Amino acid sequence: MTWKRWAASKRLGPGDGRALKRFRWWQMPLRSLFWIRLPGADGVAGPAALHAIDVRHWARLDDSKIRAHLFLDGRHAAESRLPAVFPVEGGVIEVAMSNYGIKRCHYCPSVGQPRQLTPDPASAEGRRARFGARHPGLSRAIGIGSLLLLLIGVGLNVLQLAEPLSQVPPVAERFGTFESPVRLPIWLNIALGCGAVLASMERALRLRYSALLDAGGH
Repeated sequence: MTWKRWAASKRLGPGDGRALKRFRWWQMPLRSLFWIRLPGADGVAGPAALHAIDVRHWARLDDSKIRAHLFLDGRHAAESRLPAVFPVEGGVIEVAMSNYGIKRCHYCPSVGQPRQLTPDPASAEGRRARFGARHPGLSRAIGIGSLLLLLIGVGLNVLQLAEPLSQVPPVAERFGTFESPVRLPIWLNIALGCGAVLASMERALRLRYSALLDAGGH
């Protein structure tokens, strides 16, 4: 067992058997729900077990720790603080979250490649996936736009940080000072910052995450 799996096991708690509540449209900003069917133990014949991962983002509103909940065939089987690793038949389900949404919800089999769980059709992630399937060209353009906004944000941050850092005496003595060639008005800085946040939110709906871009681009 890796250190990551060991630490995750300490965050894991038992379920209480309650029924999974259906996803309501008004929960889109504050809840994520994903599904996957997995075969039974030792490949036993019969219907595959339906696993659901339910994450309630609204725990942030009362400063609570966000938890992921595992439901097996509609009943609460386990819960864990994030990042979570749920042992399931044939592997584990990994769940992690960024400041902007779910960044990972994957089934990782003991043998084979990880695969992402399917978002509930009523959830924000499910609606974004459906939009991508119906309008692939426009979806791709939006994805590229989100990436460009974050790249611009990272580039501007680097330029704006480099100038004051270069004026620190030891740095200035060794490397000289640097003057940023870009001077943006405050309103444009704010607009680009808001755009970067929206871009990260859009990427989170597609479970796209980069530690450099999504964590450091704004």
